Amino acid sequence: MAQHHAIELLWIDAVDQLSSQDLAAFSQRGIGVTQVDFTDLENEHFLNAQVAVLNLSSDTTMLKEIQVRIAGMGSSLQIIARVARDDLALGIKAMHNGALSVVPNTSYDPVEWAAVLDMVHIEPKKCKSAQTFVFADPVSRNLLALAERVANVDVSVLIVGPTGAGKEVLARILHDASPRHMGPFVAFNCAAMPENLIEDMLFGHEKGSFTGATKVQPGLFEQAQGGTVFLDEIGEMSFHLQAKLLRILQERAVVRLGGQKLIDLDIRIVAATNRDLKAAIAQNIFREDLYFRLSAFKLSIPSLIDRPLDILPLAEQFLKQQSNGAQPPRLTSAAQHSLETYSWPGNVRELQNVLIRSIVLSNGAVIDTQHLMFDDFAQPEILHRHTTHAPSQSGWQHNALPRAQVSAASLGSHSTVARERGVSEDLTTAIKHSECQTIMAALHASRSREQAAEQLGISARTLRHKLQRLREQGINVTRAYAR
Repeated sequence: MAQHHAIELLWIDAVDQLSSQDLAAFSQRGIGVTQVDFTDLENEHFLNAQVAVLNLSSDTTMLKEIQVRIAGMGSSLQIIARVARDDLALGIKAMHNGALSVVPNTSYDPVEWAAVLDMVHIEPKKCKSAQTFVFADPVSRNLLALAERVANVDVSVLIVGPTGAGKEVLARILHDASPRHMGPFVAFNCAAMPENLIEDMLFGHEKGSFTGATKVQPGLFEQAQGGTVFLDEIGEMSFHLQAKLLRILQERAVVRLGGQKLIDLDIRIVAATNRDLKAAIAQNIFREDLYFRLSAFKLSIPSLIDRPLDILPLAEQFLKQQSNGAQPPRLTSAAQHSLETYSWPGNVRELQNVLIRSIVLSNGAVIDTQHLMFDDFAQPEILHRHTTHAPSQSGWQHNALPRAQVSAASLGSHSTVARERGVSEDLTTAIKHSECQTIMAALHASRSREQAAEQLGISARTLRHKLQRLREQGINVTRAYAR
């Protein structure tokens, strides 16, 4: 069993508190424990922990409340539920509601807890210097150089770019390269919860300001004193909260809900969005004055396909991260080519997902093209672009069928049929026809629908839906496969 170092548990329990002897035993195993009552739980507790341990007595209400708060902070904190040994139903419900694991609430042995943390793969905390970022492409290197220059100037920054491109990574680089790097980095997703909860989370509240406010609660702006606040999906913030945020940016001070005292702030604001804020301004759903306050400096992070030399280094990094210290699996040259020529509509996040799937499918061996399972978007085909060609010189590859690529021969054959029929087919029709040909070929070469789905690299359920759509279009599907 691996030895743990610097794993931090947040022990949330109003009744079963660990003794000083228990805490010392946990510490000897390299596991730090912070004990807190649910009613005394503050956002800063989540920032310092890697996993929360929650005692559930009768239902999962507390579990859901904590998950909402974690989501609002943009945290990846996991929750382990403690339940009574004889309450199997509550344990199952906790797992269904997102608990990472369930442990009997009578277990206090640090050896058992170390085994649990090993089993659920809770990693020791890494120092900032251990974090690695990939900037291999000239486009990325230029962006990194610019970000490092901006980091030294204490101004608000707006990061724009598509979903999954790495906006939070860039925000963390801005923080780590700035004079504020010793202060906290507090991330908050502006689209993660209702407006009233967002207001409370950001601004905090005074005791008695509303029902249930039993104590003073500093907001995230206060908790980030001396550091950086990262506001993700700023374009989703309500118009009402935009006005309050603008006031904070202007005055560099915050007033808690139910309070009157101005609390001075020493923070830097970094915001991010994948929306066109200028279009939102024209539609009167985003404040123009807030836009100019946030975008004292604007950084644009391009899509992954526009920085193609980052793809393989990122892939190698993700494979290494998922290997838990073992030798990472190797990508064949064909697999590398598939990664380089895919269009990556989901950007870096999709690349990570594809590689995690490839590790599972390859069973730790060499990763080849048949192990690359791309995301199944609503569009039947995704255009591909080679790294050595301009955007107009696109190749074709089906994003959900990585092993069933459309050949030039099949496209030429289809074009000949179209000309013979005198029909000028558009691109969508041609693509659908190619998908149909690929599916039918797999069906005829397989003994069952499940085998055909496996050959195509999709689930049996996805294949069933595709077959149903073909039947609705009047295409004859054999009865054995129409079920």
